[in-house]
Amino acid sequence: MDEGGNAARRLGGAGIDGLLQLAMSRPSDALAIARTVLAQNPGPHDASIAHQAAGIVLRDNGDVNEGVRELRAALRLARDTGSADREADVLGTLGVALVHAGRTASGLALFDRAIDLSNGVQVGRVLHRRGVVLWTLGRYPAALADLRQAVGVLEPAGDLLWTARALGAQGLVHMDLGYPSRADADFQAAGRLLAEMGQDLEAAHTVLNRGVAAFRLGDLPAALAFYDDVSSRYRPLSFPSATLSQARCEVLQAAGLASDALAEADTAIQEVEKAHGWSTRRAELLLTAANSALAANQPQVAIERAEAAQRSFRSQRSEWWQAQTALVLARAHQTAKPPSGRLLLAARRAADRLESLDAAEAMQAHLLAGRIAADLGRRGEAESHLAMAARSRMRGPAMSRVTGWLAEALRADAAGESRRLMAACRRGLDVLDEHRWTLGASELRALASAQGAELATLAQRRAAEMRNPRTLLAWSERWRSAALAVPPVRPPADTDFAGQLAALRQVTSRLEDARREGSATAALQREQLRLEKAVRAASLRSKGTGAPTDAAIDIPQLLDALGDTQLVEIVEVDGTLHVLVCGSGRVRQFTAGQTQDAIRSVGFARFALRRLARDRSADDVSSAAAVLQTAGPEIEEAVLGPAAAALRDGPVIVVPPGRLHTMPWAVLPSLSRRVFSVAPSASAWLRAHRAAPPDRHHVVMARGPGLVTDGAEVPPAARLYGDVTVLSGAQATAPAVLSALDGAWLGHIAAHGSFRADSPMFSSLRLHDGPLTVYDFEQLDRAPYRLVLSSCDSGVLAPVGADELLGLVSSLLPLGTAGIVAGVVPLNDRAVVPLMVALHEHLRAGQSLAEAMHEVRRQASSDPIQQGAAMSLLALGAG
Repeated sequence: MDEGGNAARRLGGAGIDGLLQLAMSRPSDALAIARTVLAQNPGPHDASIAHQAAGIVLRDNGDVNEGVRELRAALRLARDTGSADREADVLGTLGVALVHAGRTASGLALFDRAIDLSNGVQVGRVLHRRGVVLWTLGRYPAALADLRQAVGVLEPAGDLLWTARALGAQGLVHMDLGYPSRADADFQAAGRLLAEMGQDLEAAHTVLNRGVAAFRLGDLPAALAFYDDVSSRYRPLSFPSATLSQARCEVLQAAGLASDALAEADTAIQEVEKAHGWSTRRAELLLTAANSALAANQPQVAIERAEAAQRSFRSQRSEWWQAQTALVLARAHQTAKPPSGRLLLAARRAADRLESLDAAEAMQAHLLAGRIAADLGRRGEAESHLAMAARSRMRGPAMSRVTGWLAEALRADAAGESRRLMAACRRGLDVLDEHRWTLGASELRALASAQGAELATLAQRRAAEMRNPRTLLAWSERWRSAALAVPPVRPPADTDFAGQLAALRQVTSRLEDARREGSATAALQREQLRLEKAVRAASLRSKGTGAPTDAAIDIPQLLDALGDTQLVEIVEVDGTLHVLVCGSGRVRQFTAGQTQDAIRSVGFARFALRRLARDRSADDVSSAAAVLQTAGPEIEEAVLGPAAAALRDGPVIVVPPGRLHTMPWAVLPSLSRRVFSVAPSASAWLRAHRAAPPDRHHVVMARGPGLVTDGAEVPPAARLYGDVTVLSGAQATAPAVLSALDGAWLGHIAAHGSFRADSPMFSSLRLHDGPLTVYDFEQLDRAPYRLVLSSCDSGVLAPVGADELLGLVSSLLPLGTAGIVAGVVPLNDRAVVPLMVALHEHLRAGQSLAEAMHEVRRQASSDPIQQGAAMSLLALGAG
């Protein structure tokens, strides 16, 4: 028997009438059966059902035009049967398809005819379909009225399948009206009924919708978990994933992953176009892509996508979607062009239209109009729009409230009311902290910080203008330390996260071997990307736990903990660097240079250090040393300015902005001759300073493969300690090294380091069985008290979100590591060996990491190459 015949037996006692139900549950089977039935030249009734089932499958799988042809054939045959119910049922299905094809008026007219022909349960079914179409068109009150009436007809009649469908559609309307909790209840009820009836595809749709509800409620990890579940349900059903892509894009945007969202939206658009799919779905995806491009700072791409979406929505006569698209276009033009009266008019119209539709996005439109009016000097109009936008600060999802507090802060800023401005910024960031605490993934927490960047900037700018150093310190710490204050959370145990990491290590190791041998790598590269995607997805699904702590730093406690040490916090405000020198019971404020000047000079210094690391000729070494002599004072002038001369003798902790975190600070004249360390924030330093060392002084040393010196520093360094574990060769695997490091007093890993700018969480150290990544370090119960990483780029952190940092170092500090020595530029393997042995000699003598590194730099001053390697290593934290 052929495929269709085999599938036909699955209809059981339901006979041909069960084919329509199967079309919504197992569409591939339904299409095969329909083709088999039609090949047997059936009568009008059975042929009508077969064509209708085929039309439903084709419509829902994206081939709308072919679906319309099948449904027109079904309608002709339904009329031949003389059954009003049969004709009404097909009319309702065809009406949906015509609307999806962009023929809105024709589709809606068919529903009117279907209702006139219907009686009893059939009325409820047609009302459900029309309600779904009206929801698609953004006509929410009318949609809700149809769906409520449908449930009222279907449920008493015992039609549980169509009751479930109407409940699910009702949930969609509740969602867009701003009631996600009601929507989730509708989806759960619908999902239970559909699962009981074996409606696999429709049950999967309710899971997708629960993901949307979770997102609207602010639970991003739950939303991503629902979407991954849906993906696994759609795959065996061969169902297109455009709707899922659209939902996932919304979450990715909210998580700060705008580039990921844009790529997913564009891929989904291509798939819909290739399949000649729904014009409504294509238009919505275009709008999603426009929003993603805007968030990714690509305004021209946003304009192109939004204009294409606007043309489609206009042809569909969808007022709701046209208003949404008008807002995106106005936002994109505001980013790409100077403010103008014409742009203000567009923003004002978008706000008015969205207000009339009771859309939550009206708040964003008012905020946009208020910004433009303020830029044009129209203070009265700016105040009016910003006041409207500020209404959202007390209700709604977290990000909506954050935006409302931003509008309130902008109002206060325009009025010159400092106290009110600071209060609004504080309240907005408190809301953001509550949201970030729900996120388990370090990446999401750091990226979420971008949502409050403008609030922090407003407060920092006002504090800098007031010349109030303690206030500026408090606001800088309030912002930059928040992500690191929340410990990483492991993905759920059922994700087999450790197994995925192990598989990734194995594939990456095989890929490196293949590259060295000149073998084919395409298949291994695909598998590596697949596993990286799976690891990252599992991490993003992890939820935060507990309740948010007070993010404010206690400045008196900080000053007391510093003692004779000075903490230098560098704050970037509008491209200018402000320096806060903390110590001796006070905080002093200085104005230094421009960030871009510092970055340019740092580039020269890094270039010179890389040259020194390559065993160049004497002339090259001399040239590089000369560059460093010039670059050091230039960097110091830019980043410290007059603060350099104000430093007294004694140790220094440097807290730089994210973009300057991993510069080679030892090239600065004022730091090269003193003990210093670098920390991501003053709060992070304070936590590291308070970290208690373990009672047992156990030392772990590991050597990875491929080093020029084979980690030659490890044997002599290991001999300095009594309680020591040495792992090398086949013993130096990621699981073995992690197990040994957990809770150790000191760890030392000699291995090649790799920093991944494209995905910092995959930054790694190369061990025998493959890369040891940031994700691996986050699985530690307790990080080592001290850690030495004698490899290139192991100390590099990526600034993401708003001055947050991702990398190997940032994953260890929240877990209890007090201090780390790591390289921030490539290192000369041979030059590092004596430096590392000397470092351990000083540690064995009782010095801190910062003190030991100071001695190492001093002893290396006679050898330019060793001196360059010493300058390339930083002591991070407080150990």
